[in-house]
Amino acid sequence: MNEPFVKVDLHGLTKEEAVKMIDRAIATAGPSTYQLQLIHGYHRGTNLRSMIQEEYRWHPKIIRIIPGDNPGITVLVLRELF
Repeated sequence: MNEPFVKVDLHGLTKEEAVKMIDRAIATAGPSTYQLQLIHGYHRGTNLRSMIQEEYRWHPKIIRIIPGDNPGITVLVLRELF
């Protein structure tokens, strides 16, 4: 993956499935990837949003976690965009 902003759709996944998909996206992120935009949804996605904030808060490749453009998206920042 060499896109600067990668979208990962987590709709309908369990927490365990979402972790596997997020871990795979982090592992395959290329040097030009700045952010992973995790689309988890809002109404039923709050469990996934909470899991993302807890599980990836201290991940060595994540600089910070920020909210997306809407409550159904969480963004993992891998590199700063200058």
